[in-house]
Amino acid sequence: MSIKIRKRDALNYHTQGKPGKIEVVPTKVLSSQLDLALAYSPGVAEPCKEISANKENVYKYTAKGNLVGVISNGTAVLGLGNIGPDASKPVMEGKGVLFKKFAGIDVFDIEINEEDPDEFIKIVKSLEPTFGGINLEDIKAPESFKIEETLREQMNIPIMHDDQHGTAIISAAALLNALELIGKKISDIQIVVNGAGAAAVACTKLYMAFGVKKENIVMCDSKGVIHKKRGNLDNVKAQFATGRNVTSLADAIVGADVFVGLSIADIVTPEMLKSMAANPIVFALANPSPEIDYDLAISSRDDIIMATGRSDHPNQVNNVLGFPYIFRGALDVRATVINEEMKMAAVHALADLAKEPVPDAVSKAYSESTIQFGKKYLIPKPLDLRLITAISPAVAKAAMDSGVAKKKITDWEKYNDELQHRIGIDQKLVSRIISQAKKNPKRIVFAEANNHKILKAAQVLQDEGIAHPILLGEKKEIQAIIEEHKLDLNDKCTFIDTYKETERIERFAKLYYEKRKRKGVTPYEANKQMKERNTFGAMMVEHGEADALISGLTKDYPRTILPALQVIGVEDGINRVAGMYIINNQKETYFFADTTVNTNPTAEELVDIIELTARGVRFFDFEPRMAALSFSNFGSSKGEVPTKISKAVKLAKQKFPDLLIDGDIQANVALSPEIMKEMYPFSELAEKGANTLIFPDLTSGNIAYKLLMEIGGAEAIGPILLGMKKPVHILQLGSSVREIVNMAAIAVVDAQMSLKK
Repeated sequence: MSIKIRKRDALNYHTQGKPGKIEVVPTKVLSSQLDLALAYSPGVAEPCKEISANKENVYKYTAKGNLVGVISNGTAVLGLGNIGPDASKPVMEGKGVLFKKFAGIDVFDIEINEEDPDEFIKIVKSLEPTFGGINLEDIKAPESFKIEETLREQMNIPIMHDDQHGTAIISAAALLNALELIGKKISDIQIVVNGAGAAAVACTKLYMAFGVKKENIVMCDSKGVIHKKRGNLDNVKAQFATGRNVTSLADAIVGADVFVGLSIADIVTPEMLKSMAANPIVFALANPSPEIDYDLAISSRDDIIMATGRSDHPNQVNNVLGFPYIFRGALDVRATVINEEMKMAAVHALADLAKEPVPDAVSKAYSESTIQFGKKYLIPKPLDLRLITAISPAVAKAAMDSGVAKKKITDWEKYNDELQHRIGIDQKLVSRIISQAKKNPKRIVFAEANNHKILKAAQVLQDEGIAHPILLGEKKEIQAIIEEHKLDLNDKCTFIDTYKETERIERFAKLYYEKRKRKGVTPYEANKQMKERNTFGAMMVEHGEADALISGLTKDYPRTILPALQVIGVEDGINRVAGMYIINNQKETYFFADTTVNTNPTAEELVDIIELTARGVRFFDFEPRMAALSFSNFGSSKGEVPTKISKAVKLAKQKFPDLLIDGDIQANVALSPEIMKEMYPFSELAEKGANTLIFPDLTSGNIAYKLLMEIGGAEAIGPILLGMKKPVHILQLGSSVREIVNMAAIAVVDAQMSLKK
């Protein structure tokens, strides 16, 4: 489903906190006078002299080797047209964010107030000392062709106009795989390209590099077929002019094997598709609305192979599959150019990856049990963690083989490890969870719907198709908040006023009384308790009227969790529940437990927590490497905590012999393979360090994650409640809207998995 974007939401997103989407963060310590003297005057003179003696040292002593300039003049922005450099800046910042997220590349976005191509070229060329590469963006054709070509000739760093080549690379991979599926040779196919802009021209040229014959191509623009008889064709269009007796798209598409659209919505009809050759390949890439609606195209003929630019259909041709990883590979070998060999290597890497078995993590992210090479899976999914290790090495190797690399890579296994470390292979965890939730949204009951954060989160969940919110609270009060914040929930969410649900309250009260009558609950108290929204919501989940419960935004944890424990209870075979936080930082993703439930567990109780946590970590597609923490390292200090932790680890290893766990151990040691290898090489954690930390008591775990959130710059996701019979998740007091959305997505996936059980 497409995402509804509200003007207010988009503007708020860009203004909340610091304006914009990027900032500059120092990579060196700056905590003393010596640090400042090393970073600037007088210490900075030493690297300056080294670079002056040998310019290549700039890659050794500065960030140039991992810095890309995203540069535009705003003349062709996102279908908005020539809106100018200032208005293009949000887009360029966004491109920088994608570079960082998917490939660990830093970006300065530069918006230039110059439309004359020659002057623009001079300005960009003068920036070469700053950057390791240049990503040109949103520059109108035909000027973009001249700009890129000239800069490639005059500069010695990789240059790519992604609007042209990104789409070309991704669609070429899809084309190669589609042709393989239907058994057609690329040299034989007849192809129609609708659109003659930068992307269309780049796509066509790349297809030709793979073997499409020029005489088999017909290109159309807004005036019809680009024909040799047409006058006033510029040099770019003239090279694709056909001599065939066709004047319109409808004429050209008859008998064609492939249609590639980079134009406008709804320009192709079902009748046109029916006139194509057997097993037609249709890439309708206009965004947001393709040249023909996907469902309409599929219903027109059953032998069609279809791709679009949209995420809600199979085979999304998305530039994010290409540019981050292409630049990553180019930067890592200090390529002087992004040449045809490198682009073709990226195409082959993408095409080949789609034919490999798809990891469970990818299948789970998209809630598709059988993602495999075929008509609906021509190219990898954007959330596939293997993209960086498939494309970047292929591009780097092509640069080396074609003689444009200044640096050589010899240990490719080590390089793959470095690539994963650069981005943190875990950085897409939340994206995977949200994508999986969208595939099969569940009913999430919110017990605190009279709070504006809950309602804003419900709006996001509704708009993005993550969940079906059920809102508990007084409807009049909720509606007032909706109107105040200009939300659009009235007709699209389920509202339940627990005080007015007479029939439900009576029914739930009887069920609650039967469950709790030997716990001292009277019928009167059961009826009264049902008007308490946490209990009411738990009863909805327990009796199948909702799939998961979320609460805790405005109440302390013990008061929130108690009704769920009384109504739903712990999972069969489990002795207790536990709370786990996911801690994301630039280095890795970590899991902390118990952080919210068990105050001072015994060694035996810690074994239960270890079991629940290991299951929880695997739920997120990680293999737990567990460290049971103490102030001691393997008995180096004596005390109640080290003794308890050592006993818990011994018991856990006996109960779960395949589990990687060690302790007692200090936190810094557990997280440092270097210290472990030097001091405690006997430990199984010495190879990679721990990613899962088991705390000796609630106090230490709770303090640790809160300190990391506030002063450590880490993102915390949770608390995730482990061990409940049905999905219940308790929010951190005062959670943000995004944190509520993330927790709801986790609850949806939890519910999906519970149903499978």
